Amino acid sequence: MKILVTGATGNVGRMVVDELLTLGATDVRALTVDPAKAALPPGVEVVHGFVGRPESLRPALAGVDVMYLAPHIPTVFEACRLAAAAGVGRIVDLAGAKGDHWQQIEDGVEASGVPYTHLEPGEFMANSTLWAAQIRAGDEVRDGYANSANAAIAQEDIAAVAAKVIVEAGHEGKSYYLTGPESLTRRQKVEAIGRALGRELRYIELSHDEAVEQLRPAMGEYAEWYVEGVALLAQHPQPAVTTVADLLARPAATYEQWARANADLFR
Repeated sequence: MKILVTGATGNVGRMVVDELLTLGATDVRALTVDPAKAALPPGVEVVHGFVGRPESLRPALAGVDVMYLAPHIPTVFEACRLAAAAGVGRIVDLAGAKGDHWQQIEDGVEASGVPYTHLEPGEFMANSTLWAAQIRAGDEVRDGYANSANAAIAQEDIAAVAAKVIVEAGHEGKSYYLTGPESLTRRQKVEAIGRALGRELRYIELSHDEAVEQLRPAMGEYAEWYVEGVALLAQHPQPAVTTVADLLARPAATYEQWARANADLFR
């Protein structure tokens, strides 16, 4: 089975490559914008390209059985049409919850007619690095909606699920909603980071507009969209589901585990 991993040096895509190798995949092709700096493992075929430049994708699709599609909304329809024309047998895409900002990824995949498996993770635990500069500077985190709660997921678990459904039969036409194992408030996440650092951190709640302005330097035009989502989760917390554990036959990583493993990001 020839597997193409797009976005192979991105946050999730790079982990997908490693997970595929762990599962015994022997014919992995990695698409990256910078092959020289990719530092991909021996045995991985590295090719230059980016789904955001669909013409660069065309040669990478030759002979591919399954493609892992990194999310890039502007060119998803064209990239998937090229995959269909190349005879790709299935697309495993990284999208998001149905009906949200990333719905266009699933729409583009399905419009191509190529058999698919949709991965629909919620917020990444790594998004907590938005607080890193504040935590490095002191013991207060200033942000909105302290009681907004979701079941954030570790990127490593997303990659492990992606690799599993790529190499394993029986996932065609499936959509997998992915979360971490527990729903936590933003205040509880900050407290968990504090425990990982051996410090007592305090969450200082801002107004909606103040939270948007706090995030604007890091998120630009998406700051308002992000805070609106946080506000919604204050009213309707996201429950955890067991999909990761069901697929991998092991527990999903907890936020506490993630915080301990990534404590250096906040030091």
